[in-house]
Amino acid sequence: MTLQARIGEVTERIRKRSESGRNQYLERIGKAGAQGPMRAHMSCSNLAHGTAGCGPADKDVLAAEKAPNLAIITAYNDMLSAHQPYERFPEIIRAAARQAGGTAQVAGGVPAMCDGVTQGNEGMELSLFSRDTIAMAAGIGLSHDMYDAALFLGICDKIVPGLLIASLTFGHLPAVFVPAGPMPSGMSNMERSKVRQLYAEGKISRRELLDAEMKSFHAPGTCTFYGTANSNQMLMEIMGLHLPGASFVNPNTPLRDALTRAATARALSITAQGNEYTPVGRVIDERAIVNGVVGLHATGGSTNHTLHLVAIARAAGMRLTWDDFADLSEVVPLLARVYPNGSADVNQFHEAGGMAFLIRQLLDAGLLHEDVATVWGTGLSGYTKTAALDADGNAAWSEGPAKSADEKVLAPTSRPFAMEGGLKLLDGNVGRAVIKVSAVRAEHQVVEAPALIFHSQQELQEAFKAGELERDFVAVVRFQGPRANGMPELHKLTPTLGILQDRGYKVALLTDGRMSGASGKVPAAIHVTPEAADGGPIAKIREGDIIRLDAPRGRLHVIADPREFNARIPVKEDLTANEFGVGRELFRMFRQNAASAEMGAGVL
Repeated sequence: MTLQARIGEVTERIRKRSESGRNQYLERIGKAGAQGPMRAHMSCSNLAHGTAGCGPADKDVLAAEKAPNLAIITAYNDMLSAHQPYERFPEIIRAAARQAGGTAQVAGGVPAMCDGVTQGNEGMELSLFSRDTIAMAAGIGLSHDMYDAALFLGICDKIVPGLLIASLTFGHLPAVFVPAGPMPSGMSNMERSKVRQLYAEGKISRRELLDAEMKSFHAPGTCTFYGTANSNQMLMEIMGLHLPGASFVNPNTPLRDALTRAATARALSITAQGNEYTPVGRVIDERAIVNGVVGLHATGGSTNHTLHLVAIARAAGMRLTWDDFADLSEVVPLLARVYPNGSADVNQFHEAGGMAFLIRQLLDAGLLHEDVATVWGTGLSGYTKTAALDADGNAAWSEGPAKSADEKVLAPTSRPFAMEGGLKLLDGNVGRAVIKVSAVRAEHQVVEAPALIFHSQQELQEAFKAGELERDFVAVVRFQGPRANGMPELHKLTPTLGILQDRGYKVALLTDGRMSGASGKVPAAIHVTPEAADGGPIAKIREGDIIRLDAPRGRLHVIADPREFNARIPVKEDLTANEFGVGRELFRMFRQNAASAEMGAGVL
């Protein structure tokens, strides 16, 4: 179908805005690619060092300098459930590479944080900056220049964006992202959410809460709600960096292993030594970026990607803005209901038709660019296929479903859950912010109430326990931006504010911090920029000011006399307590140099 006009307009706007930077980027990676495999240019001593740890057969292949060699960049650790399955992957990949006539080496490991472990704790203040740390760590692994392509093993929140930024920095190399899949379904996310609220109200014990949490997060694999980790997987597929149908196959299954072997073979076939050279720097262009934003809107994906996609685009020489997100949201319908946007989990999304059905629907509606480069070697129409095992136990692909198996989870474009996307931009005298509306009921999307000021989520929780929040209010939680304390997620506020909303109060959150992909039923204006630590207008709000959050109209205002409000002196906060402990002192440089949320909130 013909491309929808707004999709084309935004794409062209990004292309023109980025022309100079993108051309410089393409020239750089073109020169790097023209040099060919660097092993051929190394001294014998360099090459001997790079092969000394290999077995005899691999060493002979590498010394011959004819077959491609794959870099494995792994984010394995066995504390993080989504990444625990990666323990087995390097050996699977090395064996598959040998069978296909190549070699593979673990080029480096990168850190992998679990935001679920650090939520509400000081370690969360390192979380966002771990993205840029991961990019740098992956860059160190690839800097040995021994490789013809790279396989990236990562799933969760900051890990995939960090790995993608690194891959684009080495944009002359092909890059295939290899997922590990979601854990099987346990206690439903809706049930777990209710248990959390009961605990916040003091109605159940810690032991009962822990039992519920462990029944929900119970096995290796990604958490089953549609947060940043699973939004990452959607993005890697819709942007052409996964194999078709790879995103949501459970770990430690025959199909999962077959897809990993197939990803290895595919990576070997798209190096500069073959006839299908597909450098990642050309896969990720303005069309792929727009496809990613469209996928995010259509699924009600993570708000974190209003930061990450901006940083990813910049790594490839492009400028993506929040206005681009907003304009695309107006024409992209919401097609998925996965918790927190609904009661289903990602396994049910996959069973309903998953990525193949979603991509087919968006393509047929003219909402995606089909004519893109992908690691699969086709345009995006190749991603309307699903994967299964053939008679020999290998991955095989067939055309995906034409109909959703469950329209309560995954809807066609003819009957969407909403006519607009799940993310919106807010603008007003407070600054600019992002809100996830896909999980917020229509009657809660406009809130006008007095401001209550907090400088930490702990302050708000203490006020709740003291019975001080039984009223309508907008919670202003400030000094939570990247320059203040690293922009942590504020998930401890979700049960508390949800309880108050359920009691009939009009409540909302306004913060320069994050809420991420698990942003729920309470309206939350997040990523407010300029942030309070930079003297932004959020630092001028006073207790009792009337704030109006109007998500449908994209407006965010303090209702005050403009002259009086503008003349206010921003409050300041002593942030020294955020500078030490759990490694925060190591990230002082990041806090001091972080870009604004709208510019990606990073240092790269």
